[in-house]
Amino acid sequence: MSDALGTPVQIAYAVPPEAKLRDVAAEFRQRTGAGPFVVAEHIELSSARIRGADSAFDHSSAYGQWGDVMVELIQEHTPSVIGRADGLHHVAFLVQSVDRMVESCAGFGWPVLLDASTKSGQRFVFCDARSDLGHLVELYEPSPALIAFYEHIRSIARLPD
Repeated sequence: MSDALGTPVQIAYAVPPEAKLRDVAAEFRQRTGAGPFVVAEHIELSSARIRGADSAFDHSSAYGQWGDVMVELIQEHTPSVIGRADGLHHVAFLVQSVDRMVESCAGFGWPVLLDASTKSGQRFVFCDARSDLGHLVELYEPSPALIAFYEHIRSIARLPD
């Protein structure tokens, strides 16, 4: 069972690059009850490799809580790594070792599509599970800053409207 991904911590939907992310987040909240959303525009990365080659990955995201899981609305400003601007983009998992889980994913036939790190040093990897699951699988290791961010999103969801 050590090769298993475990429990998802986030589900993400693609947002078209021409859309107003804040408007999409407000509409998503109205329709689903998720949120409220925190918007991060043009998230700075220290590195990004797409299909093994150094590349640009410019994206903005809106984060909100949807029951027990975080929801992300991801808007790619560079050419889309998933090849579409709507629908399910990825499902994220906290794992003990990104490198070990990347090996497991490769064994499942899910190669690394994106391997990137934020300016704060948080690494995240998208493995391409579209052939089996219809979406990407995001992997990252828990860090104090990431855990605090998840808790912040959960805490604002508990605030009265």
